[in-house]
Amino acid sequence: MTVIIAGAGVAGLTLGLTLHQIGVPFRIYEAVAELKPLGVGINLQPNAVRELFELGLEDELDRVGIRTRDYGFYTKTGLEIWTEPRGLDAGYRWPQFSVHRGRFQMALYEALVGRAGPGCVIAGARAMSFENTADGAVLHIATAAGPQAVPGAIVVAADGIHSAIRRQMQPEEGPPIWNGAILWRATTEAAPYKSGASMILAGHDTQRIVAYPIGKPDPATGKATINWIAERTVDPSAGWRREDWNRRADVAEFLPYFEDWRFDWLDVPALIRGAREVFEYPMVDRDPIASWTEGRVTLMGDAAHPTYPVGSNGASQAIVDARVIGAKLLEHGVGPDALLAYEEVIRPQTEKIILANRGSGPDAIMQLVEDRCGGVFERIEDVVPRSELAAHAEKYKKIAGFSIDALNARPDLIPAGARMA
Repeated sequence: MTVIIAGAGVAGLTLGLTLHQIGVPFRIYEAVAELKPLGVGINLQPNAVRELFELGLEDELDRVGIRTRDYGFYTKTGLEIWTEPRGLDAGYRWPQFSVHRGRFQMALYEALVGRAGPGCVIAGARAMSFENTADGAVLHIATAAGPQAVPGAIVVAADGIHSAIRRQMQPEEGPPIWNGAILWRATTEAAPYKSGASMILAGHDTQRIVAYPIGKPDPATGKATINWIAERTVDPSAGWRREDWNRRADVAEFLPYFEDWRFDWLDVPALIRGAREVFEYPMVDRDPIASWTEGRVTLMGDAAHPTYPVGSNGASQAIVDARVIGAKLLEHGVGPDALLAYEEVIRPQTEKIILANRGSGPDAIMQLVEDRCGGVFERIEDVVPRSELAAHAEKYKKIAGFSIDALNARPDLIPAGARMA
């Protein structure tokens, strides 16, 4: 009853850890020849951290990341719109973490290999297609030695936004959808600001900066690694070097737009100039689809529900996906009934997240303030009542599955000690 997993990113590795925890055989096939700590910063919401703690990864998270204390929205001139505590400070039973995606991925990988052995992840094996058989499923992979067919009881595709498995299920879908927003992402060694563990967003729909530390300050310098994203929106019909996405960028291409973004608590141009290298990405997602599952094959993570990086729930949702799959395998056995039960729980929720992130995510409050007063005010209460700000923030938490009261009261997805019979 081996589970075959395509992809050793956050989704696939968390599923591997979950399957090992509940006693289900598995094997992960990863396209790259060697896993390396690539990428920049991500946030892990308390709903995902809860699941990671239940996998026994609390020490690993504290080693590779920092517990986020607060989350705030600001105007393009640095005026505070809305700030709220996060994690334990907000009343959750679990913290929120800001981490380097690559370091987090490697922590998951090292934990999995330490528990299940090095043979559980096969590198240099790119998922190409799938087929259902009479009593299982087959993942077809491409390797340096040639194509191979890997049989299993079920196949779970965690192969990302460009998923070959999703492409087979949805042959007419086409490439990811670009909304015209360009993201320049990097890290800079700089002095922490606000609480020292603050995540901030400043600006409005067509231009903004996102920043948060992803590690503790160096005792010698007082500086921490600050992850930042500079974003601008252009006319999508212009193309904007679509053939060069995910390339190293020259800060001179976008720094002038942020040159006067100097707040009394953060110097944005200095933050941008301090990066050793900057990468350019498109803001893309895909439309929700009506089904993720064909027989004994299903999608998870970005293969199932790629969404804009709004609300800090991309990696968090992938982790929750893995845990729900594990729970449904325990309930229904390793077969198609479990996959359909997983999809029934997760797909409607993530469809709401995808659509909310296209315009009514938590950051929409910044454009509301920009529209009402141009981002200039004496008191935010004169622009937006506090009750409206609080209601907007809580609405998104409920959509994304990390409302404080609901999460704290929810039973464990996988009961402690549960094992497959």
